[in-house]
Amino acid sequence: MAFDTTQLIPLLPEIILLVGVSLVLVIDLMVTDKERTWPFMLTLFTLLAAGCTTVMLADGTTQVVFDGTYIRDPMSDILKASLLFLAVPVFIYAREGLMKSGQWRGEFMTLTLFAILGMMVMISSNGFISLYLGLELLSLCLYALVAFNRDSSKSAEAAMKYFILGALASGLLLYGISMLYGATGKLDFPSIAQAVVGKESDIVLVFGLVFVVIGLAFKFGAVPFHMWVPDVYDGATTPVTLLVGSLPKIAALGLAMRILVDGLGELQESWQMMLIILALLSMALGNLVAIAQENIKRMLAYSTISHVGFIFLGILAGSDEGYRAAIFYVIAYAAMAAGAFGVLIALDRKGLEVDQLHQLKGLNEKHPWLAGTMLLLMFSMAGVPPTVGFFAKLFVLEAIVSVGLTWLALVAVFFSIIGAFYYIRVVKHVYFDKPTDDVEVEVGGAAQVMLAINGLAMLALGLFPAILMNLI
Repeated sequence: MAFDTTQLIPLLPEIILLVGVSLVLVIDLMVTDKERTWPFMLTLFTLLAAGCTTVMLADGTTQVVFDGTYIRDPMSDILKASLLFLAVPVFIYAREGLMKSGQWRGEFMTLTLFAILGMMVMISSNGFISLYLGLELLSLCLYALVAFNRDSSKSAEAAMKYFILGALASGLLLYGISMLYGATGKLDFPSIAQAVVGKESDIVLVFGLVFVVIGLAFKFGAVPFHMWVPDVYDGATTPVTLLVGSLPKIAALGLAMRILVDGLGELQESWQMMLIILALLSMALGNLVAIAQENIKRMLAYSTISHVGFIFLGILAGSDEGYRAAIFYVIAYAAMAAGAFGVLIALDRKGLEVDQLHQLKGLNEKHPWLAGTMLLLMFSMAGVPPTVGFFAKLFVLEAIVSVGLTWLALVAVFFSIIGAFYYIRVVKHVYFDKPTDDVEVEVGGAAQVMLAINGLAMLALGLFPAILMNLI
């Protein structure tokens, strides 16, 4: 049977990315160690080309190709476009940090591009096999990146913890998938959705669902499966933490939506209760433990855990409004996290990594631009109006109130108020404390411009949230 080449059209963004990463791999062999400007420019061009192609292919329709294993639909379009365009500032910030520490190597670009390719496969998977392939491609790249600083025992320890716990999570997810396959005899999500109708009390199906949700919770870093998050954020170099803490959250949301909504929507009552427990625990522990942190990377790690709780609230609402709110939240959060770690990278100096809160003291006196950016990012994370973080939280709360879970919305608001404390503490250090040293802040022009855009985007999307919400 002849292969239908039109099936490749929905995969054009992935094909462009794969060709780009192959070229980066080859060109990197021919350039000197110091600059690597050409591979870097090609990396940015590849991301922008794949992003623009994704936007051009987005026509509001749904296409399923490759025997039902790959899907391109409006959700995949918005998540992949966000992923690719947000990867541009991530690379610009990461290059700044890796050049300061003398670790700017081609391996970072190729591993990160392959990780992004894995994320895109996850977002567009229409069955468990393609989803698992994308997940493993992403995970293997991230394990290597966490250990990127070969001279650091801290990075090696973090990578080992990440690898062992990540392998455990993948095993649990795979075990859950095998049980779902045993109960339904299907591997693609539309067929599973049909097969589970009327089988809500099937014990094998319920056990499969439990293991799948545990696997999802590990990948998100939700409590009580969060053990790896603070250690990996702290142990990895800041450019790698920047990557781990931002883009994979978009892919994780795609993973959750495909499995829970597309495949197991009929079991909503079962997985909704599990997500309520995970969301409550994540918001409680994430916000409370973050208060006690003096290490800003660990503080942002626990902050991530609390934000995961909010993303789960949007999914568990089980309505279109809730799903839209979750997508809005995860895109806004990825931009906030990228900017926050970008500021830390800008403050790094050769031989000294900025990872303690006291190192931010008096930043406004040294570099008002960076201080203003950090202010907008922290206010957005805390959910202070009129930043985008406020509307992200508001949309999620509206969604869960509309399905009768008002008590859950009140608990979420309570923990958000607690969480505001540690974000405002960062602002206090930046604006109201005296600097601990008189060393000037050195930051490259590209990173400085991108950080300014990143910070202003938090304000612009907060003033005009309909811009992003209408696209979603």
